[in-house]
Amino acid sequence: MSNLIDSVIAFVEAHREWAFWIAMFFAMAETTPIISILIPSTAILVGVGALVATGGVDLFPIWLGASIGAVIGSCASWWAGHRYGEWVLRQWPMSKDPGLAARGSHAFARWGGAALLIGHFFGPLRAVVFLIAGITRMPFHRFIGWDIIGALAWAFVIPKSGEIGGNVVAWLWQLLTS
Repeated sequence: MSNLIDSVIAFVEAHREWAFWIAMFFAMAETTPIISILIPSTAILVGVGALVATGGVDLFPIWLGASIGAVIGSCASWWAGHRYGEWVLRQWPMSKDPGLAARGSHAFARWGGAALLIGHFFGPLRAVVFLIAGITRMPFHRFIGWDIIGALAWAFVIPKSGEIGGNVVAWLWQLLTS
């Protein structure tokens, strides 16, 4: 996995014009069930964000691409849950936790769309919260508003944390080598 992360970051560093598309793809993968388990998208987006600290790439295309990708992936997950919910609940790994949909429904009833916003920021939830929203029949017009807010915030925070981390490392390096 670390080879993939390193390769993608090196590619973006060498081809900054691809930053938007790379961020869009990995954010979409991160918000899609099953795929999010297979691809270390968050690590890649943090690493690409670290390139902002070096001046190798601008934050705006990363943020915009990641925002769009997160909305595409989460909407596809909502649709899959809405369309195939009962079937999805009978499949592994969902079948291992038969109360998942009921707990999801309870969370949406208790916190409303804010549960979607929170779901963007917690790795284990990110892969399924949008799917559960579809399974529990959250209306799309309610889903999309909260989803866009969450996607915009998440797509900013993740690469920005890489940029901040890169700045801290550069500061420490300068401190140690001066």
